[in-house]
Amino acid sequence: MKKEEKIFKAETKELLNLMIHSIYTNKEIFLRELISNANDAIDKLKFKSLTDTDILKGNDKFRIDISVDKDNRTLTITDNGIGMTYEEVDDNIGTIAKSGSKLFKEQLEEAKKGDIDIIGQFGVGFYSGFIVVDKITLETKSPYSENGVKWISSGDGNYEIEEITKQDRGTKITLHLKDGDEYNEFLEDWKIKDLVKRYSNYIRYEIYFGDEVINSTKPIWKKDKKELKDEDYNEFYKATFHDWNDPLLHINLKVQGNIEYNALLFIPKKLPFDYYTKNFKRGLQLYTKNVFIMEKCEDLIPEYFNFISGLVDCDSLSLNISREILQQDAELQVISKNLEKKIISELEKILKNDREKYIEFWKEFGGSIKAGVQDMFGMNKEKLQDLLIFVSSYDNKYTTLKEYVDRMGENKEILYIPAESIEAVKALPKMEKLKEQGREVLILTDKIDEFTLMAMRDYSGKEFKSINSSDFKLSDDKEKEEEVKKIADENKTLIEKAKKILKGKVSEVELSNNIGNSASSLLAKGGLSLEMEKTLSEMTNGNDAPKAEKILAINPEHVLFDKLKAAEGTDNFNKLVDVLYNQALLLEGFNIENPVEFIKNLNDLIK
Repeated sequence: MKKEEKIFKAETKELLNLMIHSIYTNKEIFLRELISNANDAIDKLKFKSLTDTDILKGNDKFRIDISVDKDNRTLTITDNGIGMTYEEVDDNIGTIAKSGSKLFKEQLEEAKKGDIDIIGQFGVGFYSGFIVVDKITLETKSPYSENGVKWISSGDGNYEIEEITKQDRGTKITLHLKDGDEYNEFLEDWKIKDLVKRYSNYIRYEIYFGDEVINSTKPIWKKDKKELKDEDYNEFYKATFHDWNDPLLHINLKVQGNIEYNALLFIPKKLPFDYYTKNFKRGLQLYTKNVFIMEKCEDLIPEYFNFISGLVDCDSLSLNISREILQQDAELQVISKNLEKKIISELEKILKNDREKYIEFWKEFGGSIKAGVQDMFGMNKEKLQDLLIFVSSYDNKYTTLKEYVDRMGENKEILYIPAESIEAVKALPKMEKLKEQGREVLILTDKIDEFTLMAMRDYSGKEFKSINSSDFKLSDDKEKEEEVKKIADENKTLIEKAKKILKGKVSEVELSNNIGNSASSLLAKGGLSLEMEKTLSEMTNGNDAPKAEKILAINPEHVLFDKLKAAEGTDNFNKLVDVLYNQALLLEGFNIENPVEFIKNLNDLIK
């Protein structure tokens, strides 16, 4: 029998060193690669058997076996696949990056046999074993060869190859593990089972560890949907993504066409426990031909859907040589866009058909959707705007923007008011007046709500307008406006004095008939609202936070304005201005700068 000692082809000492130390960054990957090779070997045999019926010789129970020998520090992977001849071992194993799988895959595609999936792409996965071993022994036999072949190498650029007596077809790879604690775990039963479960659980063929089958063979996402119940999805979700609760929603996709893939997505009931930590990462699990590739593929899901768990299994994605990292390609982008559209569509269905379920979703994840609208100055507005819901003064329930617009009649603006709570809004003088007029107002109780509307600018051609804005009008009564303007002209000196007293606190003091029944109100001028100021102040702890340009509006029909006129030139004038300003602050949820002085002035005025 032949026996030779050779050196690797293809300039190998340097290349093999690169393979071992640079290409694979994760030691655990070696088992995935070797199991994938075993899967390919069985697939090749199945393909050959379609035209060569005698090749199986009654041995058609395909399997992969894994065993460990702690005393000898070996880990062995065995398959009963196609095996290799002496020439094939020398050609495929002796030459790095020469892929027998790639060549076979081309033949397979030509033959149009779609029931066999070849995983291997590069012919380099075998060498990942050298990450954890001092030596690899390969024993193999092809059904087209009388003898078997034994191949041995320590990964130093040389290898031995010889003919051996071997009865059964297939391949046996024995890994002689390196010494050291970091390698000892690969001899432990729990570790082997864990790695198979994580990376190779859905390999087509049964993987035996002793007498135990330790993989599932057929993934849930490739089963017929008719066979699956909600309980099946729920159990898979909880086991895979480590949640105690059933998911709120699952989406099972099988896409065929130019790009074929399976996707299984889950919307949880609650935010992930680590959602607000630096350790949280978005992304979907990625599989290729049932083989696990990546835990968190960020490119598959947009940032505003970062709470979604799930996976994608696509056979045609371009991977790098180690299959650890995705190469950027058009296919990935297409899948991402398709998933995004599907998620939005499913959420819209829930919003339409099950409002309570959607509200449950919104209370947990609405912030992410609103952040998505804000991102890139409203770039995602058209995609996400119909998912937004806000509490409305119409019935104090959640409403969509479309529902609001359908009810607004001849009104030209979508009105809103930022507030700490719905209860705080109800008693506002402006709200009482608007209610009398039958005008609807969106009540924004989340601090980012107003930022969301500002990013959108409008909905269906209707602009958003804060009722606390300086240019908001309760009515278009021109006669009333002229009357107020006349009163302002008559009291120009009084207004200027009040403005001087409040210098540095407000930019303007004006008379207004647009503040309801209140004696005074604080309005914002320009792009920064009062609520935005409070939010930004909280975010920066008050340090150099931008301030809204404030206007103190005084109601000329209120009794306090009459008292203000009567007090001009007296000490009470300053006190009244202070009271009017501070009560306006209180109405808008701001803290009074000097509560003691405010109470003193108030007491002096009511004596």
